[in-house]
Amino acid sequence: MPAVPTLIVAGALSAGGQMALLPLFLGSVIACLAADCGWYLIGQKYGIRVLKILCRISLEPDSCVSQTQTRFERWGINSLIVAKFIPGLAIIAPPMAGALRVGWLRFVSLSTCSAVLWVGCGLGLGWAFKSQIERLLEHLDDIGSAAGAGILFCWPHT
Repeated sequence: MPAVPTLIVAGALSAGGQMALLPLFLGSVIACLAADCGWYLIGQKYGIRVLKILCRISLEPDSCVSQTQTRFERWGINSLIVAKFIPGLAIIAPPMAGALRVGWLRFVSLSTCSAVLWVGCGLGLGWAFKSQIERLLEHLDDIGSAAGAGILFCWPHT
């Protein structure tokens, strides 16, 4: 399930009073942090090998590890704060931090900052575009109902 659209829709639902914002925000931050910590530990245990595996499935597998390592060297470990906003870097940054033996406390601090910003932006966009998202969801509901009725009507009856 795509995370960003889910956060945006959840933000809109929260703005409409259908979901409580604080538990939604905290749960999303904890989920991000848990995933990042898991990838950090995998990177710490398996090093660059795990990065090569992840890069094989990326759009540019040949330059994936070297570009990520270059970004880390240029921007420093603080690049973890913006990593979730940069496609490709979001997947590679936590295991890279583990492989480069970044300290656990520093990693968790930076990853938490990143998760708070990323989740806040997603939920904030949902709040900002609440009415537009509600209309879109209504249209999707109508289309889904019509598609379901069409399938039932056209389904071969034997």
